Amino acid sequence: MITKITLPRCRIIGGFLLTSAALVLPFASAANIYSFKDENGITHFSNLPHLDKRYKLVYKIPQAWTARPNAWTPNFPKSIDIGKLVPVIDNAARTHGVDPRLVHAVIRAESGYNDRAQSTKGALGLMQLIPATAERMGVKNPFDPVDNIFGGTRYLSQLIKMFNGDLELALAGYNAGENAVIRHGNRIPPFAETQAYVPKVMAFYRSPELNRFISQPIISGVAVAPNSSVRSGTSSSVR
Repeated sequence: MITKITLPRCRIIGGFLLTSAALVLPFASAANIYSFKDENGITHFSNLPHLDKRYKLVYKIPQAWTARPNAWTPNFPKSIDIGKLVPVIDNAARTHGVDPRLVHAVIRAESGYNDRAQSTKGALGLMQLIPATAERMGVKNPFDPVDNIFGGTRYLSQLIKMFNGDLELALAGYNAGENAVIRHGNRIPPFAETQAYVPKVMAFYRSPELNRFISQPIISGVAVAPNSSVRSGTSSSVR
């Protein structure tokens, strides 16, 4: 299945898809993400739901921010701050055979590049590792950017291989746990958070904004697991 982000009469500003009219709207309201799957099995994403009645809201920008930072917050880090993490992300991605774009997308969705992020559920650091996962991945200090990124990327790599290169299932597993994906017949679990999380990360993953933070070559813009064939597009898991 192919996943498409539709960009009708819009431009990209800071990673958001905005029409000229949307520029006068409040920052958060312009960034909600809508999606639908067409008759050809192509999943479309957009922030312009009026363009097609089939669009359904899959990610609504929160109106209030809690203990867990998010990439959409007004204090999104400056490029220079993200740039400091690029060598670490590239090294971890290369070591574990994961597209660095995917690592960036997960970090952006999970913590907004805040290495001190802590969720109400106890997830910690840049890639929001829960203590059990951090221990499994050999992470000693979840608040250490290098330790956290290598542990989170290692976990992503394992999930990608577990689900045969299916990025959407791997992301669902990252959010809800691999056992939840397996219990639901290798489909994205019907949890509201996970159903919103997967398309949100995939939208970040395909954002042209990432180009300035990628220093190593990308093969067809997809994540590549070691000793596996390159797979274009995304899975048919989004139903």
